[in-house]
Amino acid sequence: MSDNRGTPRRAAVIALAALACLAGGVPAFAEPRPVRIVNDTRHAIVRFHASIVGAGSWEADLLGTYRLSPGQSVTIDLDDGSGECLYDFKAVFDDGDEVVRPRIDVCVIEAYRYTEEQP
Repeated sequence: MSDNRGTPRRAAVIALAALACLAGGVPAFAEPRPVRIVNDTRHAIVRFHASIVGAGSWEADLLGTYRLSPGQSVTIDLDDGSGECLYDFKAVFDDGDEVVRPRIDVCVIEAYRYTEEQP
């Protein structure tokens, strides 16, 4: 059996924590940033990286053991809790080619398409 002696204090602590998040500019809730990656090339994408612009290094491969075959797509949530919108993308294909696309705004796009015609 429990009593309610700690309830007002617990509520105050939760309220202060929420206020601290808002005052510090840290998002109180993560915003989902789903981006559908579409492979419209003749080669499978075997690795895909997305890093915040200026990160200096690539984040881990977001495909893991999955291969994105020609004609397939996959949706990836790129929210890392930072609130950032601009990401650099890097796709590595099964023929060894790497395609880097800088400054993709994941807050405004729903899909990013890799095609043969891209420079």
